[in-house]
Amino acid sequence: MLDSSRLRRHTLVATDLDRTMIYSRNAFSAHADVPTVCVEHLEGAPLSFMTTAAALKMQTLTEPAAVVPTTTRTIKQFARIQLPGAPWRYAITSNGGNILVDGVPDLRWRIDIDAKVRAGGATLSEITAELRSRIDDSWVSKFRVADDLFCYLVVRPKEVPEGFLAEWDAWCRARGWSASQQGRKIYSMPDVVCKSHAVAEVRRRLLDSGELGTEAPTFAAGDGALDAEMLRAADFAIRPRHGELEHLNWTHPNLTVTRATGILAGEEIINWFIKGAPPLDER
Repeated sequence: MLDSSRLRRHTLVATDLDRTMIYSRNAFSAHADVPTVCVEHLEGAPLSFMTTAAALKMQTLTEPAAVVPTTTRTIKQFARIQLPGAPWRYAITSNGGNILVDGVPDLRWRIDIDAKVRAGGATLSEITAELRSRIDDSWVSKFRVADDLFCYLVVRPKEVPEGFLAEWDAWCRARGWSASQQGRKIYSMPDVVCKSHAVAEVRRRLLDSGELGTEAPTFAAGDGALDAEMLRAADFAIRPRHGELEHLNWTHPNLTVTRATGILAGEEIINWFIKGAPPLDER
């Protein structure tokens, strides 16, 4: 018999975090004037927020749904977030490169991912060496390697050379990688490191353990190009009316787009999840 932490859920919810669920003050939107709660601090300073209503509803969502935070953040960066509803049975970090099980990285999954990266094209060292040859301090603030899986730049967007992203993406795609920009960050990512693959693996495990009903649909939310495959693979998907996918005018038959932008879009997304995953006693 399953204990209270292993109740069978009727919905799987895979959600991106930054600029989907949680927002820096710069991402609030000029029209947002609502009560908020801080869900992340960095070196003692408040960094990321949700509306108070969204935070309360996020906790409620974990009752009918198996919620899986799904982020491009590293394990260390994810650990800073105090997302309502925790602790999580599963969480996905590093864009799908790591699966956390009860907070602990799954080594079998990571070993398999590393093997696929090696077999899929260029190595991380080859990518970083080529990327360093193409950038300079006039427009790049930081160069970071994330969990020994991928790398990203923190840039001054208005100073990025015209055509850089398209040219770099083309070079990467010929070698089993791709490049995309989300705000001030430009990511270089192996094709096999993908949120949708990790979500599918978590779903398989939840079904095998009986923690998810066999007919349970998958809902997903995200705002960036790195979320697109996860949204496409879900039964039902939603994206906010801002971010990289909005800029690309990205759509799909299973996709809903929020009416709101900024932090209010995060609240709208949670309401949409709850509508799709009514309380267990209503099933």
